[in-house]
Amino acid sequence: MRRALVAIVLIAATAFFMTGCSTVRLVDSDVTAFYGWKAAPPGPGTPYRFERLPSQQAVGSQQDLVEGLTRTALAKVGMELNSPIARYSVQVVANTQVVERYPYDSPYDGFGFGAPGVFVGGGNRGASVGLSFPLRFSEPYYKRDLTLLMRDLGTNQVVFETRALHDGVWGDTLAVLPAMLDSALRGFPQPPAGTRRVNVEIPR
Repeated sequence: MRRALVAIVLIAATAFFMTGCSTVRLVDSDVTAFYGWKAAPPGPGTPYRFERLPSQQAVGSQQDLVEGLTRTALAKVGMELNSPIARYSVQVVANTQVVERYPYDSPYDGFGFGAPGVFVGGGNRGASVGLSFPLRFSEPYYKRDLTLLMRDLGTNQVVFETRALHDGVWGDTLAVLPAMLDSALRGFPQPPAGTRRVNVEIPR
């Protein structure tokens, strides 16, 4: 029993120090993208403008931040914000859902990790009664959903669509969103078919 406790403490300490020494964190997004360019795909310097839904117009300052981050991400793949001569319109929707508990939390999921309570045990020394307390508290959990649509202004048809999903414990959306945008645009203008996991490292 003592050896088992020592092993658990050593493993926990190692994990703690490894986490503390890390200067980056991983933003892993599940990305699904589609494209249907009617002509040649957009090349470097292709002009675009932003398009907003009525609900996005009602929260102008928040959407300004999202579009500012999107502009930076689009510049990395060669697109240029130039509304007067735009060939494409870009619509970006970013949503964050806050969940009170981890998705894998349950009333009891193992020794030391469940909710506080009373346990009753038995063995060769007779029955025993004691109290159990969790080693962690529930934290908020964030589920993020990013969608970007690109429309050909000449035909009014959507020619590019991409969606990135990410969830985790980090609450700083403005730090996570640029990584999700880069993930959503990975492979632009002709990304691979199907859903894929894209990893981007950002500073802690």
